[in-house]
Amino acid sequence: MSLFTKQKNGNGSGNHAMIDLRGVHKYYKTAVGDYHALNSIDLQINAGEFVSIIGKSGSGKSTLLNMITGIDRPTSGEVFVNDAAVHELNENRMARWRGKTLGIVFQFFQLLPTISVIENIMLPMDFCRTVPIREREKRALDLLETVELADHAYKLPTALSGGQQQRVAIARALANDPPIIIADEPTGNLDSKTAEAVFALFNDLAAKGKTIIIVTHDSALAKRTQRTALIADGEIVNEYVAKAMPTLSREQILQAAHLAKAQTYEAGALILDEGTNADTFYVVTKGTVEVILPRANQSDVIAVQLGAGKVFGEMEFFHEKKHRASVRASEHGAVEVLAISYDQLQELLSQSEVTREALHQMADQHEAENLQKRGSS
Repeated sequence: MSLFTKQKNGNGSGNHAMIDLRGVHKYYKTAVGDYHALNSIDLQINAGEFVSIIGKSGSGKSTLLNMITGIDRPTSGEVFVNDAAVHELNENRMARWRGKTLGIVFQFFQLLPTISVIENIMLPMDFCRTVPIREREKRALDLLETVELADHAYKLPTALSGGQQQRVAIARALANDPPIIIADEPTGNLDSKTAEAVFALFNDLAAKGKTIIIVTHDSALAKRTQRTALIADGEIVNEYVAKAMPTLSREQILQAAHLAKAQTYEAGALILDEGTNADTFYVVTKGTVEVILPRANQSDVIAVQLGAGKVFGEMEFFHEKKHRASVRASEHGAVEVLAISYDQLQELLSQSEVTREALHQMADQHEAENLQKRGSS
């Protein structure tokens, strides 16, 4: 048996949703009434992605994690993980499914202190019986070799440093070669050098096709993953709005997402026509749009192509309120955008002067570039 089974690697291409949460709500009963911990969560994570879930304490990170791992169940909505309907599994099936599908790394390691390091790693194999008995010790040693701790295999966990124990915890999470690794604040109790080594290990695992999810409050760490899902007040903050206007607060990004209307355009469809009145700001969420500039006595030119997280309509907001160019969906596929009226954008920017200034500078820059392209032969 090889150390890792090569996983199907989606790399964010959307061809296989390893984790798919659909309309998930979670309520908890409290003395003062129902507490809405998760509100209409839609989240898809593809095979082979390295994703961070970030949010303040009490934002819903742990509850979201419990939905994915099956530790808790949604009040309503559906949770699919590696094609299993997790929200429908009974307790007996849940434990076996979790052992084979998920490798979980905890902030405080949770190694059993009275048995050796190698025995800690063999425990998941004993429980799920995924590895023949005679091969379990060798596999555990190989995993310890991967995390550079083979020399410590027969020591008790208490003889190891915090960073070493965390690497043992990662090796244990890999014991049954699960397709998904979930780490809850994996570097929260480590010094910066050790945290860097642990993060590098996660990067290596993602490169081998594992789907990696880390839950953290460290925004600097989160920015180094392929994707970031921000959560605030139990809602996923739209990552494309966050990318388009990164200086907005999480609450303001949520507000922008609530104000926006989702629109879809088929491949090649015209979205905006040059010369018409402008009243809307757009954020691209899927696909690619093309900005088409007319040129006197010459053929039109594609000035720029904009992908997910890019915006258009900002020039017109700051300059004349007339469309300076036509915008169409690329012929290679459908486009999805979020549309925010200028009145709504004005209200949003009134709450964040730094965002207004950044967007204004972007508009001025794009205006200058377009004038240059119009005049070029």
